[in-house]
Amino acid sequence: MYHNTTSRYNAYYLSNLKIQELEQAIEKKHKEDFSQVLPIFYPIDSALIDENKELLKEAREFSSKAIDWHRISKWVDDNYFLIGMVEYYKADFDDAINTFKYLNVNSKDRNLRHRSLIQLLRIFVDLKQYDDVVYVIDYLSKEQKISAENRFLLFQTLGHYYHAQEDTESKIGALDRAVGYAKDKKVKSRLNFILAQLYQQEGLDALAYDYYQESLKGNPPYERSFYAQLYSQQVAELNKSKDIKKVRAYYDDLYKNSKNKDLRDVILYEKALFELKQEEKEEAVSLLKKATKEEGSNPIQKGYIYRKLAEISLEDEKDYRTAKYYLDSALMNFRPKDVAYDQISKQKGVLDEYVIHFETIITNDSLINLSKLTPEQQERIAENFIKAEEDRLIQLAASKEKEKNSNKIFDNLLAFSGKSSGSGESFYFDNPGAMQQGTIDFARNWGNRPLTDNWRRSSQSFATSSMNQLEENTPIDDEVKEESVFSEIPSKASLLSAIPKTEDDIKKLNDELEVAYFELGKLLFFDFKEPEFSVENLERLITTYPNTNKKPEAYYILHLALKEKGGNAELYSQRLNREFPESPFTYSVNNPNKLSGNQAYLASSENYKKAYELYQMREYSNARSILRNTLEEYPLTRNTDKILLLDVMISGKIDERDRYQSRLENYIQSTENPELSKMARNMLIALTGEKPVDNVAESQDEDANLGSENATKEETSDASTTSYKENPNQTHIFVIVLEAEKSKEAKGLLADLENFHKANFANARLRTGNMNLNRDNAIYIVSPFNNAEKAVDYRKKFLESFESSSLTEIEKANTFLISIENFQELNKQKNIEDYRTFYKKTYK
Repeated sequence: MYHNTTSRYNAYYLSNLKIQELEQAIEKKHKEDFSQVLPIFYPIDSALIDENKELLKEAREFSSKAIDWHRISKWVDDNYFLIGMVEYYKADFDDAINTFKYLNVNSKDRNLRHRSLIQLLRIFVDLKQYDDVVYVIDYLSKEQKISAENRFLLFQTLGHYYHAQEDTESKIGALDRAVGYAKDKKVKSRLNFILAQLYQQEGLDALAYDYYQESLKGNPPYERSFYAQLYSQQVAELNKSKDIKKVRAYYDDLYKNSKNKDLRDVILYEKALFELKQEEKEEAVSLLKKATKEEGSNPIQKGYIYRKLAEISLEDEKDYRTAKYYLDSALMNFRPKDVAYDQISKQKGVLDEYVIHFETIITNDSLINLSKLTPEQQERIAENFIKAEEDRLIQLAASKEKEKNSNKIFDNLLAFSGKSSGSGESFYFDNPGAMQQGTIDFARNWGNRPLTDNWRRSSQSFATSSMNQLEENTPIDDEVKEESVFSEIPSKASLLSAIPKTEDDIKKLNDELEVAYFELGKLLFFDFKEPEFSVENLERLITTYPNTNKKPEAYYILHLALKEKGGNAELYSQRLNREFPESPFTYSVNNPNKLSGNQAYLASSENYKKAYELYQMREYSNARSILRNTLEEYPLTRNTDKILLLDVMISGKIDERDRYQSRLENYIQSTENPELSKMARNMLIALTGEKPVDNVAESQDEDANLGSENATKEETSDASTTSYKENPNQTHIFVIVLEAEKSKEAKGLLADLENFHKANFANARLRTGNMNLNRDNAIYIVSPFNNAEKAVDYRKKFLESFESSSLTEIEKANTFLISIENFQELNKQKNIEDYRTFYKKTYK
């Protein structure tokens, strides 16, 4: 009796209390996403488990002592079960599985055995070990006298399993049975809400309405109660009502209700969706934009609002640039574990690339046009731009204050005394527009001075030296610096410095434009399925830059695009045959019905191997014949560049020197494979004798292997001859580099960056994005920084404070800064190490 009493009411009780406390913390921390079907079990946050590791440690200690000190009690197995739960929450799944298996085999308590099997079932579902899941289900189906409590847990866990299997019908059946066994009214309410969501998803509105009404019982949290009422009205009336005014009035009444203050963004979002069904797109967009400004209690809702704005920009307006920035904002509000997070990340990649090329065209075109003006005209345009920015900031401050004051309760009270808070606008410090104007006027006359006494004195040697000394010893908060209005307004000098002054500067901008027009045309055709816009950019490319080395591929895409839209595709087919008869794109156009995909790759690989063997045997004509036939049969495969280079090498054996040199030069310009380009460059250097090359013969033999990872090493870039330019006043970007494979696993990096910015640079308007720079590297970008100094400050803070499981210390140390102009050059060259050499000399 002593051992039973002490084990149960001391150790077991306290251990169970600790685990319940953790489960309540998990429930409390979880933020429900009512736009999706709610999860059956609250997701376990590993960060929360880390925060409560002492709690779990204490629970384990209590249960362990109960087992060690009271071995003859009836509560040993129950304490083993609690130890298994501790191991489960700590994610020590192997130990947890062994513990529950042990209880199933050894415990004489039938209810505890069943409870252990059900928990085992949940672990196998979480680990996606579905063969084990089926085995446990089969085992439990043969068990007799399962208690009502365990039946509830079993059907709840089965619902969890069917959700993982995407079997909605079975999930509904399992949850329906679970509701029948549920004793806790709050748990029953939540399960009814989930069932209502599932029925609504399946289009069974009548059943959905009944379950939403059932979910209102059991005193649910206000937010879930609100959604239950909103969705029940939708399935009953709103989606079917022909009285549009009545529906709009319903949403307006919800918005005005003071109880719904924290849910106004939801109401506006739902009303916007209703307006979209009525094909009132402008009204819907207006409501969505208004919803983004509401405070809201759930940041996830903001994610859906921005995502919907992005969808409208993409599908209805074809405004890919705006859509990209909306998706950036959406991503900031989703958690990495949310389904939408991965979906948006994948969708955003191609939009990021689009925006880079689009903004390159806008910026470079403007700069080239500005370079044609006189210095006086350039200064006037810069001054007008600054003035427009000042006016925008003044209007923004005034509009924010207007919104802030629109709901002031004191306005109604002051109205009775003939006064109003609006009358205070005549007082300077009550008028934000006047304060903003005063700040700007002060800066224009006196500069952006720090707060100090006697700021107007011409002689401030003592005060200035004191301030300087203080600034040297006192760290300045980045957030405070970013709050300054002047950080948003560029100086006239920085604007004028961006305008190209020399022919080389203009050539560089034109080179970037050439790349941007081509890449944009390619993206628009292959990724956005917009042949018409693709044609516009590619025709602009070949008209403006007739000597571009991208012309064969541009012709090819134009041929495909015009063929798709019913235009004169034959025009570009003829141009390819006339101007580039040996291009793989010409072969592809001439042989549109040939084998493609993996089969073509395998067949071309076999042919390439035969041709290379003939090349080694000096049977050059036969080797060339096989290569040419392969290009005709399989024109565009992963082997195409290798085949073309081997064909060029055969030219070196049987064609004239000039022909060989010309083909090498053309190949170097056209190939996008850096390794093959390097091999061809080595051959050209050996041919022309411009500078000595070590082991030329050996290099050429390796070149024939075309694709060997050990073919050649990268040349060390010489910073003195680099194409990168030092320009500290230009807008800068912060860059993180990851290996392409690792970037696929670094799903939480963007979210960690956003959290870092919220904590340290809340007012800096920083944006994040990611893209694949080349085959080996992906880059994550933070921008914009007005100049190099601000970028350097950001990197310093990043190295000191940023933490992410997706990034090692070495990867953090390898981050770098780059100006917009240099970034465009890097994106063109794709060689990170060349830029790093320049970066180390310039920024360190």
